[in-house]
Amino acid sequence: MQFVIPLWPPEEPLHKRLYLGLRAAILSGAFPPASRLPSTRALAEQQGISRTIVVLAYEQLLAEGFVMGRPGSGTYVSRGLSRMHTDSKRATPLRLARFGTRAAAAGARVRIRGQAALPFDFAYASEVATFPFALWNRTLLRCARRAPVSELDYGLASGNGALRVAISLHLRRSRAVDCDPNRIIIVNGSQQALDLITRVLIERGDAVAIENPAYQGTAEVLRAAGARLCPVPVDRHGIDPARLPASARAVFVTPSHQFPTGATLALDRRVALLDWARRRNAVVIEDDYDGEFRYEGQPLESLQGLDQDSRVVYVGTFSRTVFSSLRIGYLVAPTSLVPALTAAKWLCDRHTSSLEQQTLAEFMAGGAYGRHLRRVRRRNSARRRALLQAIERYLSTRVELTGDAAGAHVVLWPRGKINERNLIERARSLGVGIYGLSPYYIGRAPRAGFMLGYSRLTEQQIEQGILRLSRLL
Repeated sequence: MQFVIPLWPPEEPLHKRLYLGLRAAILSGAFPPASRLPSTRALAEQQGISRTIVVLAYEQLLAEGFVMGRPGSGTYVSRGLSRMHTDSKRATPLRLARFGTRAAAAGARVRIRGQAALPFDFAYASEVATFPFALWNRTLLRCARRAPVSELDYGLASGNGALRVAISLHLRRSRAVDCDPNRIIIVNGSQQALDLITRVLIERGDAVAIENPAYQGTAEVLRAAGARLCPVPVDRHGIDPARLPASARAVFVTPSHQFPTGATLALDRRVALLDWARRRNAVVIEDDYDGEFRYEGQPLESLQGLDQDSRVVYVGTFSRTVFSSLRIGYLVAPTSLVPALTAAKWLCDRHTSSLEQQTLAEFMAGGAYGRHLRRVRRRNSARRRALLQAIERYLSTRVELTGDAAGAHVVLWPRGKINERNLIERARSLGVGIYGLSPYYIGRAPRAGFMLGYSRLTEQQIEQGILRLSRLL
């Protein structure tokens, strides 16, 4: 039998590649169990290599149990490998748990397929061009150099103490959140916070109220946990507390800038929502994903800051203000929930990366985070102004607009009947990326709507994109 030494991986020494090729041939059945391998001398002559290389490869196979030597007879494939080869060419499907089945279904619903970049892409994304990466890298290196060995061991599940202090100070100043460092838990982004909250508070079959439309990450986490979703309609003033079901164990809301419609929850509805939670002994989960950005009037304080009964779990993230791949978020929990949520975090992944936490803590404590936020607000404000002017100039009579007072995206609601998917494809053909709201609805969307993010476009790109879109509407 002619054997070919694999060329891959090219950086590996020759005896390692020979070993990998022989191992693969044994596992595939090319060398069946109990069959005799070529002698080291014969294989070396066949391949034109040193016999020493073949001996090293055979010794590795012998050490791992793939082959066995018979003195005076040769080297044979181990008989025990016969159980690895069956007549069936088809692998037996493995049974999934309920959670696994629901998770697979969620993945099919929210999977995002890669598409070619568009010149006028109104994707909702964090603004990274203005981030001071040079300063961040210097801070990161400084933290790495001076870190004692003890800090390179496992950290606290609740997170770095200095970072929790910095977050506490920032939230009390900018978001009027009632918190102290002991109530903060550092997580790997707000998505993990939503998952931990669901695991700790929601039983399978529990009724849970959710905005409709809603962030897909929230809806799918709840579905995977087996919760019974109770969608509550959202209007221009946010979720309507009068329509919350009496049976709901919890409600998930985005009051500062509802995702995806952009509505801001009115003060009277905030008070009514907290009153509902008190009367029903329910929990309110406030996802404040982009509450840092508001352009009209005074910044609205968080829903959590109004809570007098410790019923609100506040979720925040640095994905929208720093950069998404950092994967650092946080939750502020009522004192009674802190032990359970901290233990759930430990069971999940022990703790969030220590070095990045320390870097972010210094970045915030030194004032760099605050300066960066002010730069992003100014740039977003200029882009928002350009977007509103372009919509007024080219689309004013053909669309309604929501979500323009805060955040980093707006929603266009075309007047008249529009085929959402068709318009998205036609816009792409003109180099314009817009994103429909129908995937965010639980059930059928009542009308077509389109999200337009503006944080990564220049003012000129925004105007050109809206001009092109106007040709389709």
